Amino acid sequence: MRIRHASVAVLTAVALGLAACGGSGDDDSGSDEITGTVTLQTWALTPKFTDYLNEVIKGFETKYPGTKVELLDQPGDGYSDKVLSQAASNTLPDVINLPPDFALPLAQQDLLVDVSKDAGVDVNATYVAGSIDAYKFKGTDGVYGYPWYLNTDLDYWNKTKFAKCGLDASKPPATTQELFAQAAIMHSKCPDEYLMSRKPTIIDFTLAGIPTLSDDGKKFVFNTDQAAGIVDQYRDAFKNGYMPPTVLNTDYQGNSKLFTQGKVAWTTGGATSLADFEKDNPSLKGQVAVSKALDTPPLYVQGLSVSDKSKHKATARALAEWVTNADNQNKFGHLVNVFPSTTASASDAYFSKDDGTPVGQARALAFEELKTAKSLQPYEVNTAMETILAQQIALAVKGDVSSKQALDDAVTKMNQMLARQ
Repeated sequence: MRIRHASVAVLTAVALGLAACGGSGDDDSGSDEITGTVTLQTWALTPKFTDYLNEVIKGFETKYPGTKVELLDQPGDGYSDKVLSQAASNTLPDVINLPPDFALPLAQQDLLVDVSKDAGVDVNATYVAGSIDAYKFKGTDGVYGYPWYLNTDLDYWNKTKFAKCGLDASKPPATTQELFAQAAIMHSKCPDEYLMSRKPTIIDFTLAGIPTLSDDGKKFVFNTDQAAGIVDQYRDAFKNGYMPPTVLNTDYQGNSKLFTQGKVAWTTGGATSLADFEKDNPSLKGQVAVSKALDTPPLYVQGLSVSDKSKHKATARALAEWVTNADNQNKFGHLVNVFPSTTASASDAYFSKDDGTPVGQARALAFEELKTAKSLQPYEVNTAMETILAQQIALAVKGDVSSKQALDDAVTKMNQMLARQ
């Protein structure tokens, strides 16, 4: 599953230039008739899933005689640039595979269909709530994508380290506050072991219920005393030795790498991460416990959006609904390590039932999480903004500046960048 940040600034700049552009034609865009040829653009799914996609397309064309679907699959690298080029030349495909951060600037410039209006399906009843919320954007009204396939994270714990340091891996932390508490216990029992291994991000503020973005989506607003208090807590944990010093280094490898190396007792990862941990470090086999993500689980989303300039809008919407229906999504989830976004998929035991294997347990846990999972980071945050915030938080955690000053400085710089988008 490809989860990345789009270059929102560039996308928005292109979209602004399209505001006055005419459509590619409106032969029957106002018609409810499902007919004609439409294009479906996917992102790096062929050749591995060509047979699956062709089967789905054939099913659609059979259900709706008189329709034809042309499949376009774009390479993984440079996809955002390809979408930019299509938007700039007014040649967006009828149905486009867009993660929410790619869809945001196009929705803001009315280039995508609000799929919550006049839909063939009730999107709020068909898809899990978090996946619909992912395609609702500040400053806009509506839903600008049909959720397609999803993923989330689980927590993984080193049972050997837990037992050695006075903790119970069958009762791991369920919240961030419990994580701090158990990190203190581990440090007191085993001064050279670490439970925590990361500094805070903007996601920590979201988890704490702190607004990160203004209602109109034009300003970051997380430089509050409450947010500073969260950074203070990490600063104190770092000072007390609950985290390895490397978490503040520019070459920090991430908690997954440290967990695999046996240097820390906790990491996050997808439902299939256990196999990777054991492959890279065979000594972890049978020594890893799995639990749900702390607090609110993160949600990673891929979806299908419909171009508002489509000549066959009704057909395009019907195709997007067809590809993302429960049956087709379930089949896809059996082929690749992702989860379906439909509520009806709960009836598929492959996702919902623990089959007694470590992989089956993790899959069932992750699928259950999707009921409450949410997109936790604002889509307006690009890579450059992440770097700015990480640098400021590192200064605060190290104790070089106050947490409030660090957040004030980060918000000032990030708002300057946001204003240029």
